[in-house]
Amino acid sequence: MTKRDYYEILGVQKDADLAAIKKEYRRLAIKYHPDKNPGDKEAEEKFKEAAEAYEVLSDSEKRARYDRFGHAGVGESGGFSGGGMTMEDIFRHFGNVFGDSGSPFDSFFGGERSYQSGNGGGERGSNIRIKINLSLEEISEGAQKKIKIKKDVNCNVCHGSGAKDSGSVTTCPTCKGSGYVRQVRSTFLGQMATTSGCPSCNGSGKKITSFCQSCRGSGVAQGEETIEINIPAGVEDGMQLSMRGKGNKGRNNGPSGDLIVNIEEKQHDEFTRDGKNVIYETNLNFSDLVLGTDITVPTLKGKVKINIPAGTPAGKIFRLKGKGIGVLNSYEKGDQLIHVNVWIPKKVSNEEIEMLNKLKISPNFEPGEKQKGKGFFERMKEFFN
Repeated sequence: MTKRDYYEILGVQKDADLAAIKKEYRRLAIKYHPDKNPGDKEAEEKFKEAAEAYEVLSDSEKRARYDRFGHAGVGESGGFSGGGMTMEDIFRHFGNVFGDSGSPFDSFFGGERSYQSGNGGGERGSNIRIKINLSLEEISEGAQKKIKIKKDVNCNVCHGSGAKDSGSVTTCPTCKGSGYVRQVRSTFLGQMATTSGCPSCNGSGKKITSFCQSCRGSGVAQGEETIEINIPAGVEDGMQLSMRGKGNKGRNNGPSGDLIVNIEEKQHDEFTRDGKNVIYETNLNFSDLVLGTDITVPTLKGKVKINIPAGTPAGKIFRLKGKGIGVLNSYEKGDQLIHVNVWIPKKVSNEEIEMLNKLKISPNFEPGEKQKGKGFFERMKEFFN
């Protein structure tokens, strides 16, 4: 499914400032808030969509990446580092978007709504951030990396429940096992039903009477996992990729956080990157440029031979089509640009000085002069052979 443009979602121009972005998000949050539209899945999706757009456009760094690369620049699924959003994410991160008076949902809907997600309503685990260094060759073609990370995992004794055994878990008397408590309040919009996580059981619907001794009731323990990461072709230094659910495991069977992968591009010994193109500098002597020659140059996928025609001027750029960087989310590839420079020796012999002086006074060497006698290239061959 094609994602909508974030500026279109919020109804703002691409040069809109933060105040305008916040204002439009506030308007949409009120319009599509779940408490105002109970049971309306379409309104809930629009509510999430607006929050996702705001999460990117309110962050200057993410907004710059989005402006340059589109949705690919902020992860395949958009906001929250590409992992999508839950209601819990939205209320936790954007509850103060309406100003210093507190949550917009306190002001307009009679209280913040707490959503629990995952198995049993436990806490969501924290995200893990790592860096991966990639060569230009890996960036050009894409790469697979296997990494081993230390992280919180389910306790292998209680299997994440935090309880000593099955007999140590009872139904929460406050919420009767639902994990939620409901209140009805009067606001200027009318009667509003507010659903929030049960404070007694933290939204799990259960109460533990005797805790697991291994994890002390948290449900998590230190462990490690080997994760395979697929890096798409065309990523750039500073980009972030996200793997949803590969972060730390949440307490008491809560959902896992995300693994955030920061891309670092290694400096190459021979090439300079220019977007999707790579640049290679080659130095040739004067005679090669005048008489022409064949040279072998490296590329990201091996060496190739190219012809330098006679009379090539210094500064000439040759292009090798399709020998550059793969373009993100595309089959397109950039080119390799070969910049031709003249190699000037620091020292020359007396014989070479004499040859250069003869060449200097040659009427065929003077720019704009009509050639006389032998052709210029013929005279050059005599000088250098």
